[in-house]
Amino acid sequence: MNTDFLFTSECVTEGHPDKVCDQISDAVLDEVLKTDPAGRVACETFATVGLVIVGGEITTKATVDIHKLVRGTLKDIGYTSCGFSHDTCAILNAIGPQSPDIAQGVDTGGAGDQGLMVGFACRETPELMPMPIMLAHHLTRRLAEVRKKKILTYLGPDGKSQVTVQYENGKPARVHTVVIAAQHDESILDSSGKQITEKSRQELIETVAREVIPKRLLDDKTIFHVNPTGKFVVGGPQSDTGMTGRKIIVDTYGGMAPHGGGAFSGKDPTKVDRSAAYMARHIAKNVVAAELAERCTVQLAYAIGVAEPVSVMLDCSGTEKVSTKKLAEAVRKTWNLTPKGIINYLDLRKPIYRATAAYGHFGRSEESFTWEKTNMAAALAQEAK
Repeated sequence: MNTDFLFTSECVTEGHPDKVCDQISDAVLDEVLKTDPAGRVACETFATVGLVIVGGEITTKATVDIHKLVRGTLKDIGYTSCGFSHDTCAILNAIGPQSPDIAQGVDTGGAGDQGLMVGFACRETPELMPMPIMLAHHLTRRLAEVRKKKILTYLGPDGKSQVTVQYENGKPARVHTVVIAAQHDESILDSSGKQITEKSRQELIETVAREVIPKRLLDDKTIFHVNPTGKFVVGGPQSDTGMTGRKIIVDTYGGMAPHGGGAFSGKDPTKVDRSAAYMARHIAKNVVAAELAERCTVQLAYAIGVAEPVSVMLDCSGTEKVSTKKLAEAVRKTWNLTPKGIINYLDLRKPIYRATAAYGHFGRSEESFTWEKTNMAAALAQEAK
């Protein structure tokens, strides 16, 4: 196995068109759950030049003002001026009820769909996440922070980051390359009108990259690419179509772990695409926190309308302290892995989801991210003896 390699992960800001859609979909979900915790939501959003379409299947007693919700979310993100604006874009509501054929299986406690969900944890960061994706998240969060605090007054809401980490002997050794793409106004263009000034480039490196990447990981050979096309004036849905669920690797582990394929945003917790993926992360994190392995991948799989998972698999890449078969048995004994069991255990019927829709669903410290807790590490270690 190659232990010396480069690994790259990316992240996007809350103003990226796909993330705009994720946040609108989860804002709709939260609005339903505020008054109807049992509401069923599968909400998809599409955003393009001057238009937002919200569709999907929602069955609820709650009343949701879609237009007001969309405009408020866009305003919060920062789309308040010309180009794409919260108060001038057109909004189309195309929402219908959940299919009764699906509902009859979910009503009895079964999974809302078939599929496989993956969770992962490792010792590369304090959050027990892969380092490349955590650094990429830190960069985009910092881009948003310097924009909102007006530390850099020329930035727009759209942006991306990418981090390449050099691994030696299987462990992160240094940051090899940093990519920052930041939407900006025309005030920082040079005389050609095609490039940002060197001063602005250095500002972004110093104020964003060097502010959040630990000094020990940077050296004089670290490569910085800042707006490598030259300029990034037109951004957001005005420049690129956005859709819910197109940033599933950004949302999870940055490509370090497999992905089951199901997106999260806009889905209520009866959809195991979301709730079981959160549970798989919780299991993997507790395995690593309990020092039962250095890294852990968990796969859960479900059949539509069936409560118990059809399979539970753990792979620890040879770092496990006990057999993975024993670990899987311990996991089944420690947690109720039915959809209802997961929902109750992680307390998922609350309006907590819009916060998840930007900067990753994992590696977070907010209290509402219950799946990030390591409260079962001791019990799992005892069960795995």
